[in-house]
Amino acid sequence: MDEEKQTTEVKNSTAGTGANNVARQTVSTHSTVSGGVMFKRVVYYLAGVIIVLILVRFMLLLFGANPSNSFVDFIYNLSGVFVWPFYGIFNYQPSYGSSTLEVSSIVAIVIYALLAWGIGKLVTLNSNSPEA
Repeated sequence: MDEEKQTTEVKNSTAGTGANNVARQTVSTHSTVSGGVMFKRVVYYLAGVIIVLILVRFMLLLFGANPSNSFVDFIYNLSGVFVWPFYGIFNYQPSYGSSTLEVSSIVAIVIYALLAWGIGKLVTLNSNSPEA
């Protein structure tokens, strides 16, 4: 069973200067999370990067960005790998260079978000951590 562990260390010291005594207390806290929670964070991070990439693609297509621009071409090529499995759903072919509402990108965003959420929940199913 994975749990979040927290260790608290308290150090007390007293310094005497003549008639005055000064008490100092130092508290340090160290927290560790389970491997499942760390894996969930990695999955969420990767899914977030993919979703942002697809969102940038969606916006560039919506505004009819010039595909001969190197940045736009880079985004189209990189994000196309993640959107490609969803092209056939609506019998749609992307038309680069003109304003296009690419529904496949929206479907891809929803599917990747649901997959990330499902994998994250599956990995932390038995965890008692509040982050799980």
